[in-house]
Amino acid sequence: MAKQKTHKGMAKRFKRTATGRLKRGRAKTSHLFANKTQKQKRKLRKSALVSKSDQKRIESSISTMRK
Repeated sequence: MAKQKTHKGMAKRFKRTATGRLKRGRAKTSHLFANKTQKQKRKLRKSALVSKSDQKRIESSISTMRK
């Protein structure tokens, strides 16, 4: 059986933390900033962790990434 390949588009969007969780960027950060409050824009700058319910699904697509 063939080896499972890493989904390259997904691998570029996630980084692994030292504890093994997945870090992701936030959505809604590319345009329309005039309609967002300063508080919203400030919170969008920070990265977030992937929820536990999504982590297993994502890990199967990026299986060759460092654990």
